[in-house]
Amino acid sequence: MDLQIKGKLFIVCGATSGLGQGVAKALLNEEAFVIGIGRNTDVLASMAVEYPGLFEPLELDVKSDHAPLVILNTIDGRALDGVLVNAGGPPARSFMETEISDWDEAYNGLLRWKVVLIKSLLPLLREQKYGRILFLESQSVKQPIPYLVLSTSLRLAVVGMAKEMAREVSREGITVNVLAPGMHDTHAMERLILKRMEVEGVSLEDARKASANEVPVGFMGSAEDFGSLVAWLMSPHSRYITGQTISIDGGLIEGIFG
Repeated sequence: MDLQIKGKLFIVCGATSGLGQGVAKALLNEEAFVIGIGRNTDVLASMAVEYPGLFEPLELDVKSDHAPLVILNTIDGRALDGVLVNAGGPPARSFMETEISDWDEAYNGLLRWKVVLIKSLLPLLREQKYGRILFLESQSVKQPIPYLVLSTSLRLAVVGMAKEMAREVSREGITVNVLAPGMHDTHAMERLILKRMEVEGVSLEDARKASANEVPVGFMGSAEDFGSLVAWLMSPHSRYITGQTISIDGGLIEGIFG
């Protein structure tokens, strides 16, 4: 299938590792232009070499207050087709292990910066009557994960925001969706595996195997698996899908509406 995104421009936050990098590479392999945002200068440089003329590296802390202005200056008046809103999550803790400062930090790290960024980009999409906004969150918004109380709580706020935003812009050619990935073999999964080691008193290898065995398909997903779906969601073919929270979890979520 021709995704019809060749030559189109996308922003990918967290493009230097894990699922964000999987999305960036999926778009680049379709010959789309990608402004890849991250803080690992070596990986940014490597991707620029791997995809010359297509990958535009932007070293930036996307959660910082000045990030939206830097991103707008980088776009520099070009048509923007889509944005993947993505950054790392808070530490794995139970409710009683958290301090109120953890909640303040989680609000800033999981919700506030996303509001600021999209409020700055949405006028561009509305002016051109087209755009794809995807929030990369977690399966925990559908089925809570032990020790991720901070992540689950604030990511649910993102889901509510995205649902309402989708309704507000649905007649303007703009779609807004949430991605709810389950277990993928990425660095972000390590914090859960390490927490499992601590709680269950098992080895790293055993904790990893136990996590993979919980997935009905019997293995963790890859960044490539994830990226292939997101590339389609970024394309014109996904025009009838908006306001949804989409699971990519190997069947892990047990609810009927998983």
